Amino acid sequence: MKDVRLNNGVMMPAVGFGVYQIPVDETEEIVNKALEVGYRMFDTASAYFNEEQVGKAIASSAIKREELFITTKLWVQDYEYEDALKAFDLSLHKLGLDYIDLYLLHKPYGNYYAAWRALEKLYKEGLIRAIGITSFSNERLLDLCLHNEVKPALNQIETNPFFQQHSANAFLKSEGIAHEAWAPFAEGKNDIFNNEVLKRIAENHHKSVGSVILRWLNQRNIVVIPKTVRKERMIENFNIFDFTLSDDEMQAIAALNTGSSPIYDDMDLPTVRFISSHRIHD
Repeated sequence: MKDVRLNNGVMMPAVGFGVYQIPVDETEEIVNKALEVGYRMFDTASAYFNEEQVGKAIASSAIKREELFITTKLWVQDYEYEDALKAFDLSLHKLGLDYIDLYLLHKPYGNYYAAWRALEKLYKEGLIRAIGITSFSNERLLDLCLHNEVKPALNQIETNPFFQQHSANAFLKSEGIAHEAWAPFAEGKNDIFNNEVLKRIAENHHKSVGSVILRWLNQRNIVVIPKTVRKERMIENFNIFDFTLSDDEMQAIAALNTGSSPIYDDMDLPTVRFISSHRIHD
């Protein structure tokens, strides 16, 4: 497994497993299967409501804690300083862990300055190995960096063949912040798995379209956390280091870029209003 070095020296796998939208009653079994395949990095969030099931799968495995890399996220509702500390403790308890490898602010809304300073405190106390953010635009991320002590280690942003995030990728590289892709498969939008360009490249390498997408992201030095409930797909998504896309193939995929999200726009006002007001607990 290829690793990525974060800006504080922490090493994280280049390929992980996401549990977003996996039903709660299936999560433990599916994470167990992913562990069997070889995944050691798992991405969850308080807003996914399956941290406890991820924790149970980890606890029942024979894998050493130091071999695992666990990410979870703080929801916008808990962005006040004291609320953030309490929410972290709850996530830690649900996961059954002594520390979190990577803890992210889930969205760039609300009082994320207070939340970030809570994360800085937890980081300095050794309860978190690295802290980062999700879906932050370049300008919001730069502002956060300029007015806080600890620079984010990673920004998890939607990145896929239709929304390639070249500007964000260049900025993150210049700042020494890792780029991680959520929705690498665009949540199936635009019939991505039947895209003729991607299918042709997949056939050239005797790989699946999903493997090609993940390898394309990997060759751009972008961390990936694909999700699937099927073990055969887990294996395909995990084994992306035995082939290399040519420059022509990389350029062919680059031509698929539309410059906008096929899922939703983080700058869309109704979206901002919904996320900012969405509550995950009383």
